Amino acid sequence: MESFEPAWVALRLSLKVACWATLIALIFGVAFGYLLARKRFIGRELLDALLTLPMVMPPTVLGYYLLVIIGRNGVVGAWLQQHFGINLIFTWQAAVIAAAVVAFPLVLKGARAAFESIDTQLEQAARVLGLSSFGVFLRVTLPLAWRGVLGGTLLAFARSMGEFGATLMVAGSIPGKTQTLSIAVYEAVQAGQDDHANLLVIITSLVCIAVLMTANKLTPNRNPLA
Repeated sequence: MESFEPAWVALRLSLKVACWATLIALIFGVAFGYLLARKRFIGRELLDALLTLPMVMPPTVLGYYLLVIIGRNGVVGAWLQQHFGINLIFTWQAAVIAAAVVAFPLVLKGARAAFESIDTQLEQAARVLGLSSFGVFLRVTLPLAWRGVLGGTLLAFARSMGEFGATLMVAGSIPGKTQTLSIAVYEAVQAGQDDHANLLVIITSLVCIAVLMTANKLTPNRNPLA
């Protein structure tokens, strides 16, 4: 049973990081998804490209950018250290930030597509009936787009569970503190602990499969014959 304990610790930490990262990605993904779907402004497509960049950028490059921002000498990191004595590097909070940045584009794309599929006349009718813009969003837009938003959120959760490169750079690999499942697999393989690596891989695969199957069930099927 002792051999299973490190795996469960890594699993609990991964779930903790993934839940917080998904929550952050959900809030910002929905906000920016709605902005890009409903507003027309100069640089809109450039903003979309920049926000989607973490989806295609090499994880190590993304990790370097995060170090530049939240590291001890980074723009945000130095300010937090100087004014609040907070150091994010090599903490589980840094792992959350890395996972949130990587997962954010998945929520963004899902939310934007869902918002763009809504008939704007429904929103206009709600405004005519006296609802404020925020009220229209909460009572009309979001309920109509919830499947797309939820599908993107579940994919973001699965992506957060599997984040490795950026997390390793900003959070390191501290057992029980920052060593998530994906990092624990890497460390087990490097140490030649094949049995432990196999257990970690199975746990990670089962969690991700469950999340993806749930996302497929909740995402709208665009093909009525499927």
